[in-house]
Amino acid sequence: MKANPYTANSPPFSSPIFLLSTPNFTPNHANGRIIKASLSPSSSSDEKKSKIEIRVCTNRTCRRQGSLEIFQVLSGIAPPHVSVISCGCLGRCGAGPNVVVLPEGAFLGHCGTPIKAANLMSLVSGIDSSEVESSTENCLKALALRKRAEDETSLGNFSITYNLLSQAIDLNPFGGVHILYKDRSAARLAMGDTAGALEDATKALTLAPNYHEGYICHADTLMAMDQFEAAEESYSIALELEPSIRRSRSFKARIARLQEKVFPSNLG
Repeated sequence: MKANPYTANSPPFSSPIFLLSTPNFTPNHANGRIIKASLSPSSSSDEKKSKIEIRVCTNRTCRRQGSLEIFQVLSGIAPPHVSVISCGCLGRCGAGPNVVVLPEGAFLGHCGTPIKAANLMSLVSGIDSSEVESSTENCLKALALRKRAEDETSLGNFSITYNLLSQAIDLNPFGGVHILYKDRSAARLAMGDTAGALEDATKALTLAPNYHEGYICHADTLMAMDQFEAAEESYSIALELEPSIRRSRSFKARIARLQEKVFPSNLG
């Protein structure tokens, strides 16, 4: 029987466990390894837009006024070039929920309803003023469908999840579309449609090349297709984009499954 290729003397990038054991892991440079260009983080036409950051105050006063719900809405409908983060007090307590848009530094108070939040996101996303109302409506409808799809997923109703997410995608919302495709990919994978799952995962990454959850979903699909080396590459990119997932139990479990699959395939 051939020796286990994942020993201390083997190149560290050849072992899936390397993803978890090396604190300064940079998979596209480690030991000369080059990630395929088609999978490397890059910039889509959407992400080539100027990066915008929306900060939502989640301090005590704003939180009592509903800022956590506003944060969830903004996060769920943001296009890839807009990041939404929570922050401490922005001042003007009592006039919240308070939001600031960077780098412009524009301050918005009383952003206390999903419609106000969606209107803000539509303006930040460059939607024409004549289309803001319809775009906002479609975006909120798509978000509501995604939330319903999450509930159905938790119940194991993947065909219903697929239909709900397809409806959401058909609404053509201005933001959050990459999340819809990622979620639909997971649903299609659960239904056994690996080709469709790969198609949706690839679409999610086309829309948002720096979306680490998209790479995880992409890798999950490749695992189901027994494309273990390609799966490792996608997991590696996800880790490079979001190093904090190294501590995630679900990510560790994925790497453990990958290790179990790769060992036998290399033993011959």
